[in-house]
Amino acid sequence: MSSKNGRRRRNDRRFPRGRGSVVLLAAALLSCAGSLAVVDKLKELQEHFDRANHAGAKIKDLQKLGALEFDAATQASKAGDYVAVGLIFEKYRDNVRQAFELLKKQEPDADRHPGGYRQLELEVRHGIREVEDTLLAVPEEVRPPLEIVRKDLIDMDDALIHSLFPRRTKDPVKAPPAVEAKP
Repeated sequence: MSSKNGRRRRNDRRFPRGRGSVVLLAAALLSCAGSLAVVDKLKELQEHFDRANHAGAKIKDLQKLGALEFDAATQASKAGDYVAVGLIFEKYRDNVRQAFELLKKQEPDADRHPGGYRQLELEVRHGIREVEDTLLAVPEEVRPPLEIVRKDLIDMDDALIHSLFPRRTKDPVKAPPAVEAKP
């Protein structure tokens, strides 16, 4: 292509020199700002979760908060900050425990009001999967706290399942073996 003055125009698709570093710098700033935005959103959701006084609202907040906490844990894991990963999952476990205690207090009969129990059980299952995936990636020396969190979440999951599906019949009693008479 030629322009009016007879010179060939440069390829318009090519990046002008010097702008590449500006673009890289802008991308780096956006990623930092993105992580800062995640931290601010986490703090805001945590405060909202702490203020909630109804079990249903607390569980819905936990679902949103859990997703952000799992993203933050993934970012910290990629950065090699495994202590922060452990702290994030411990905070998640504490939040689950708070929601479960409030649910048991406000709606003790899971047969009549199973919705909250089901939602919380699904969220706890998701949390268990996230912790197990993280356990595969972390070094051996930081696994014990995560294993404790995993065990606690599994215990709460078992309690939720037991609340949802209580045993209606008693276990059959085994009869002692008959004593053989000697002739």
